[in-house]
Amino acid sequence: MTDPAVAEAKRAARNRVWDVLEHENAAPRGVHGHIPNFVGAQDAAARLAGLEVWNAARVVKCNPDRAQLPVRIRALQQGKLVYMAVPRLATPAPFYVLDPDALPAPIAVIATATGAADHAAKVDVANLLPVDLIVCGSVAVDRSGVRVGKGAGYADIEVALLTDAGLISDSTIIVTTVHQLQVVEDLPRDEHDFIVDVVVTPDEVIYGSARHRPAGILREQVTAEQADAIPVLRPYLPG
Repeated sequence: MTDPAVAEAKRAARNRVWDVLEHENAAPRGVHGHIPNFVGAQDAAARLAGLEVWNAARVVKCNPDRAQLPVRIRALQQGKLVYMAVPRLATPAPFYVLDPDALPAPIAVIATATGAADHAAKVDVANLLPVDLIVCGSVAVDRSGVRVGKGAGYADIEVALLTDAGLISDSTIIVTTVHQLQVVEDLPRDEHDFIVDVVVTPDEVIYGSARHRPAGILREQVTAEQADAIPVLRPYLPG
C-alpha cells in the first residue's frame, strides 16, 4: 500500500509542477489534475524520434493524453503498431489497437483519444503483441527516472499487466516526454511504481540512472473497488 508520507510528497510535487507550468505559460490553465499538455510537445516527440530506441521499436504502447499525441502520430506515420490504453482501463478489453496498415480513420484523427474511441478496435491483453517501447505521460520526473503521474495509478497498472502477460521484459524501454520544467529533483516512489529509462524534453535527453519494474500486479494491493472500476483486475482479487 502507498506510504502516507510518500503520497503526500507526491501530491506536493504534482502541485508544484502544475503551478509552475501555469505560471510560466508552459501549459494551458486548468492543468491541475491532468498530464500536462506542455508547450513544446511536438519538439519533444521529434527529439524522441531521433533516438535509436525509437527507431528500433516496431510495437509502441502509448498513453492517451494530449501531450503524447505527437508521439502517437509519428509512430503511425512511421509504420509502428500502437497500443493506446482505454481511458481509466474501464473496459474488459483495455487497449485500443492502431494498426498503420489498417486504419479506419486518418492518422490525425485516430491518434487522438476521442478518435480512437470512435474508430479503433479494442483488444484484451491476451491478444497483444510483445511491446518494444512504452511511452508514458508524467506530471513530474527526476533525473534518475522516478516519475509521478496525475495520481490515479493507471500507468503503473498497465506496465504491471503487460509484465504479467510476458509482453514486456527488461529489454523493453520506458520513455516519458515532458517539458523541461517538469524535470525536478529527488521524487519519492512506491514499490509498485516503475522507473523510466529515458526522459525526453524539447531541450535534452536524460537517461535514467536507476531502474525498477514491478514484478507484475501486486495481488495483495488489488481491492474490490478497483476491480469493479477496472475489469481486467478482477482475476487478481484474492480468493
